[in-house]
Amino acid sequence: MRAAKPENPIIFPPFRLDATDQRLYRNSDPIDLRPKAFAVLSHLLQRPGQLVTKTELLETVWPDTVVSDAVLKVCIREIREALADDPATPQFIETAHRRGYRFIGKLSSASEAAERAERALAPKVCAVGREVELQVLREALDKAQTGERQILFVRGEPGIGKTTVVDAFLQNLKDADQVWCARGQCLEHYGEAEAYLPVLEALGGLCRDLRRQSLIALLRRHAPMWLAQMPALIDTETRVEMQREIQGATRERMLREMAEAIETLTAEHTLVFVLEDLQWSDISTVNLITRLARRRERARFLLLGTYRPLEVELTAHPLKSVMQELRAHSLCHDLALDSLSNIAIANYLSVRFVPNDFPNNLAKLIRERTGGNPLFMINVLDYLTANEVIAERDGVWCLQVEPDRIETGVPENVRQMIQKQFDRLDADVQRTLEAASVSGVDFTIAALAAITDSEALKAEELCEDLAQRFHFLKPGEDFELPDGIMTARYSFTHALYQNVLYRRIGTTRRARLHQSTGEWMEAAYADRAGEVAAELAVHFGSLPAAGGGECNCSVRES
Repeated sequence: MRAAKPENPIIFPPFRLDATDQRLYRNSDPIDLRPKAFAVLSHLLQRPGQLVTKTELLETVWPDTVVSDAVLKVCIREIREALADDPATPQFIETAHRRGYRFIGKLSSASEAAERAERALAPKVCAVGREVELQVLREALDKAQTGERQILFVRGEPGIGKTTVVDAFLQNLKDADQVWCARGQCLEHYGEAEAYLPVLEALGGLCRDLRRQSLIALLRRHAPMWLAQMPALIDTETRVEMQREIQGATRERMLREMAEAIETLTAEHTLVFVLEDLQWSDISTVNLITRLARRRERARFLLLGTYRPLEVELTAHPLKSVMQELRAHSLCHDLALDSLSNIAIANYLSVRFVPNDFPNNLAKLIRERTGGNPLFMINVLDYLTANEVIAERDGVWCLQVEPDRIETGVPENVRQMIQKQFDRLDADVQRTLEAASVSGVDFTIAALAAITDSEALKAEELCEDLAQRFHFLKPGEDFELPDGIMTARYSFTHALYQNVLYRRIGTTRRARLHQSTGEWMEAAYADRAGEVAAELAVHFGSLPAAGGGECNCSVRES
């Protein structure tokens, strides 16, 4: 007999599950859960404290489908990630080995939650202290939507939160049908970079969205030189025909094509074009930015570019002179991200540790130790929590020592700090993470298992442990390989983690790992290798030249 459905919404502080609009909230902030994961959580919440068997969950959530326990495991993992629930010391979802799961959190009535509702105005953790910057981005979008094209550069030091601010801004655009978002990433390189690589990545991602197949037809008409650079999007006959058409075309034509294509596209849609880490951009991409900024035709277009000013300055990157020229003619704007204030850090503490009884000067102390760098701050707090300097006692987060006695062990720069965290891991685990770093910020379990000669299950268990206990990794959407096999996918929680690991690898081993990864990708994609041509170029381009020498490696950072 089924249990009676509890009153909607179901509240288990700081979370609230609303069955009416099928959403999970942390305080007032919605948390994305796929429908099946939401259904599993809802069913567990309807039986608080009771064991719910795997069979019951499978029959309830997948009534007309035959699925394995692995599918249920994926949903539980997604729920735990959403709730930040550690399976080793769970607060909400407890595993009954080989039997099922049990919800062990405390449910609250609406009246008990009324006081907590005041936190609805608290800033989102992911963009804490960045309300002014987000407003600048929203105002730029408003102008773009009126047809006044906008070029906006977001600058700041590594770890200051450039990508985080852009992510928070784009998050609010997901349901905007009239706003299309394209995103490309520049890569650090040690030789001549591929022309327009981040732009092609952004366009390819936009075209692969099935709702936007009309974009391929638009590029075919207005920008054939660009479409020809993305062979995975067109058939062989079309590709051969286009190559005849563009034979002998100049780079100037390529710039003109993209400018006209964007103006045609933005007649019906607003386009937000994000290019990250422009300090590593190729000269062709910089020239395109200049052309787009100088066009006088109206376009509902917003280009967001992130960059590190120090690296642009030290390398005399052409982006520097271009931005100076554009600023002189009021053709672009610059948004500088500064360190977090004491108030912003205090807000972060109040949202992350709910409830807490921290001393008033803790935020000031954290800022002094980290310089207000968000990445430093988060790592310091992770360190303090892991060492139980900050710990939960009787449901309240408290500082266990006097503030002036806090010893965080934080080195002077983020690379040293991250290095120290990795050194605490088992040597074999470190080597596995180093192997994963060769694939970039994101990697699949299938690739990792292949290049480390390990079993996929063991590799996934290791990555899951690193995600749950150490937060070096985070699980992503399962990925379907060309042969139809599904594989788990993970990513480093910050690109700097990947960078630190990558640079620790010796030259010979790094080359071997790149070669193994490239050979695995070639075999996995076979006749569809064109879809991963850029990645293959990175891996095989990283092998030492004949006679030895340094690897030519590309490493992704943010």
